[in-house]
Amino acid sequence: MGSRCVGFMVAGEDVIVVDTVIPDDADEPITIVMDEKWNLAKGDRGEAYATMFQRCGDYLRENKIDKAVIKASALPQSAAKLGLLESAELRGVIIGACASVCKTKVLKKASISRTFGNRKVDEYLKDDGFWDDNVDGGKLRKGSREAAMLVIAERNRK
Repeated sequence: MGSRCVGFMVAGEDVIVVDTVIPDDADEPITIVMDEKWNLAKGDRGEAYATMFQRCGDYLRENKIDKAVIKASALPQSAAKLGLLESAELRGVIIGACASVCKTKVLKKASISRTFGNRKVDEYLKDDGFWDDNVDGGKLRKGSREAAMLVIAERNRK
């Protein structure tokens, strides 16, 4: 049957969500169940965060997700702007919602580049052949590859 694992990547006020099935056979590709973008509701941020927390937790519970993997914050290359800080707040909401329902792992992109394969993450993201070999099932948008990469990298850490 395999296990269900969801990759989350927060970008601004959006959350990219890639739900997958990881097969028991390590040589088989992961299967995409869902690839969506959740937008933070407009208006009061506190209420919007509460709504996102509930949406995330409900999705994980209703779909019997075994594990969630979230892309960690990275150090900014210049002074932090408000958008970066608000994105970090939303990331915290997602981490908390996931941890309240299932096993949760937060992965740094740099860590994946050091421990997965022999290339940097960005090189894998551009490699259509890599995705053809490692992903089956539903359509995966190119913009969602990084969230799916979190699942693939975590799968290999077991």
